[in-house]
Amino acid sequence: MAARVDHLVTSGTFSLDGGTWDVDNNVWIVGDDTEAVVIDAAHDADAILAALGGRALRAVICTHAHDDHIDAAPALAAATGAPVLLHPDDLPLWKLTHPNRLPDGELADNAVFTVAGTSLTVLHTPGHAPGAVCLYAPGLATVFTGDTLFQGGPGATGRSFSHFPTIIDSIRDRLLGLPPETVVRTGHGDPTAIGAEAPHLEEWIQRGH
Repeated sequence: MAARVDHLVTSGTFSLDGGTWDVDNNVWIVGDDTEAVVIDAAHDADAILAALGGRALRAVICTHAHDDHIDAAPALAAATGAPVLLHPDDLPLWKLTHPNRLPDGELADNAVFTVAGTSLTVLHTPGHAPGAVCLYAPGLATVFTGDTLFQGGPGATGRSFSHFPTIIDSIRDRLLGLPPETVVRTGHGDPTAIGAEAPHLEEWIQRGH
């Protein structure tokens, strides 16, 4: 059976630099009827478990370590035995939320994970966070961008651990060269496509200055 993408929206809060905001997060489940990976275990481990429906969870992959993307990761891992994977550059952010529980493994740039016959390639895309990654699934014509690229532009870079010129470099060098029909599945909000966002790079650069 071919892999598919299941989508779940969970709600909670995001806290950093002394502020807290209500947020809705996209949780992406990639797999078939027998196995899957979860991209960003946000807020509600029980809801994610229900969406998995008894499938074997191979990994909990974190696009970055802001608390709204990882707060349910340890509970989901404990319930399933799946490893939590994070790029090591985001360990300082991770420890703000989970000081007593480290991730189980590291995401390396260009590493490839295979689930249900579909490959997911790790693209290190710092800027929103130092260890931010995107996951490119060419067989599904999609890229999971976390908070690096949204419909309408880059992710936020106004808080600690973020840097606007770096996120622009990441998007230009790692994402905008993907096929234009590639669907962009984001950490929050609606999907978009590489071809819809690529023409606006110069506008984003000007907006950031």
